[in-house]
Amino acid sequence: MNTTKGKVLNRYHVIFLAQSIMIGTGILSLPQKLSPMGYTQSFMPLLFGVIASLTLFAMVWLCSKFPNDDLFRMNEILLGKWLGKFINLLVIIQFIIFSAGIISNYMHLIQSTALQEQTITMPVLCFLLLLIYIVSGGIKSIARFCIMTFFITIGLFYFTRWAIEKGDPSHFLPLFNFTPKEFYEALKQGYFSILGYELILFYFPYIIDQKKAFRHSLIGIWISIFLCFITTAISVMYYSEWQLKNVEFSVLNLFKAGEFTFIERIDIIGITLWVFLILSSVTAYVWCAKRGVDTLLKKKKQQSYQLYIIACIIFIIIKMPFSREFQEKLFMASNYVGYVLVIWPVFLILIYVIRKKQVQI
Repeated sequence: MNTTKGKVLNRYHVIFLAQSIMIGTGILSLPQKLSPMGYTQSFMPLLFGVIASLTLFAMVWLCSKFPNDDLFRMNEILLGKWLGKFINLLVIIQFIIFSAGIISNYMHLIQSTALQEQTITMPVLCFLLLLIYIVSGGIKSIARFCIMTFFITIGLFYFTRWAIEKGDPSHFLPLFNFTPKEFYEALKQGYFSILGYELILFYFPYIIDQKKAFRHSLIGIWISIFLCFITTAISVMYYSEWQLKNVEFSVLNLFKAGEFTFIERIDIIGITLWVFLILSSVTAYVWCAKRGVDTLLKKKKQQSYQLYIIACIIFIIIKMPFSREFQEKLFMASNYVGYVLVIWPVFLILIYVIRKKQVQI
């Protein structure tokens, strides 16, 4: 087991951490989230990539000023001990709820397609056991799992070939046929799908070549953006505007356009392999949450009980006796807090510039 002591992440780890964490359940429903723009949604992932690149630059610049500290420590240095700890607590809570939301959405997908007459209790427990095993190995273990995930799941794009053949390229026209309100709604809902790259704020201290961290993370981000762009473009070609708006997990339905005589439901293959993508996202967020708990408790040595407690909290959130509607509102609120985390480094940079002479690193 890795203990994440010292710098352990090489360039490939950094690339695929950025790439795999971004691809969770978000891409499965990305066309639906961008549906306010109708057929003109296909260029939106490229815009997301530009925004992600700009915000990533701010993150890496801030991290370069504190090369041995993660965001939890930077909050305490720049905001003061008590305010910093309070902000860190909020970040930990957000990560736990966000992770629970990702798992819950995936389990909802499984229950609505493959396990319609069964509860999700056992699948959730099995998922959390795998999560604990991966996270207990440290950030390098997670990075290795992300690399494996990419090469296991990238072949899923082959199953979209039939959707391309049956699609209508004329759907791409006319260009820019949307209102400012529709653009705002698509931007607000769709950007959730690429969250995850901001976790470099937490694993930056473990990167070996920190001077090239921006370049390597940017490569990972644009791999994901390219995959999102292809997925969205194929969906625009294949679906009607009504289907883009109303078909949940529409990306998996693209697989159903496939024609194999020996496979009845190709989408089940996609659902099964997607567990790797979900694990790669959630393990990173849970590792960050555990790091935050260690910071609050001032634990320098790696201990496992915090991880088990976090896993239990996630299980309780997923299985809490509330309506699906309430859960979705809770998870959506967590997503919006994730937006705050993306722009948070800009605020800290301003404080750093103002207090530069007072800050002791």
